[in-house]
Amino acid sequence: MNAFKQVIQNEAELREILGYPGQGAQDKVISEIDPYCAAFIEKSPFILLGSNGANSTMDVSPKGDPAGFVQVMDSHTLLIPDRPGNRRGDTLSNLLHNPNIGLLFLVPGRSETLRVNGTAQIVRDEEVRQRFIMQGKAPIFVIAVTVKEAFFHCTKCVVRSKLWSPDTKNDQLASLGEAIIHHAKLDMTVEQADAFTLEDEKTGLY
Repeated sequence: MNAFKQVIQNEAELREILGYPGQGAQDKVISEIDPYCAAFIEKSPFILLGSNGANSTMDVSPKGDPAGFVQVMDSHTLLIPDRPGNRRGDTLSNLLHNPNIGLLFLVPGRSETLRVNGTAQIVRDEEVRQRFIMQGKAPIFVIAVTVKEAFFHCTKCVVRSKLWSPDTKNDQLASLGEAIIHHAKLDMTVEQADAFTLEDEKTGLY
């Protein structure tokens, strides 16, 4: 039984209420990384990466590094290093089943975002991996994205959220260690879990 009374069922219903995008919103989508997109990518230290795997499973993963960590190989190709994590490999596994990928680039202090859609491969070429050495270590994988669409997203969502405002800093949430203990039912104290997280930040970034 659906808990909601008014649920949009099809595109016609949606457009009757929402309407259609203006010509500018339609025409702003380009099929390559032009100088404006490249400049934004060069200043971006953080992206959100969306993928779709087997059985229609979906995932959005954050990736971050010093600004410019995503490299523009050419106007139709982006390279993203896959740094050490928890070895879940959600994005990588998804891409093996479905190569479609969506990227959202953020730049601190800027309200606009850059959206890039395309397809991806997981590559191991040594000369490609060597382009991303940090602290003497190369990533074991690089995600190579073939760009199909690129466009800038308007500022409203970031302005509404006050994302970059110092007044929005929140120190009242539980620590990551406490949350993981609860979710994974770990037999350790919050102090131990938090200490492990801090140590991993110091020694396991690359």
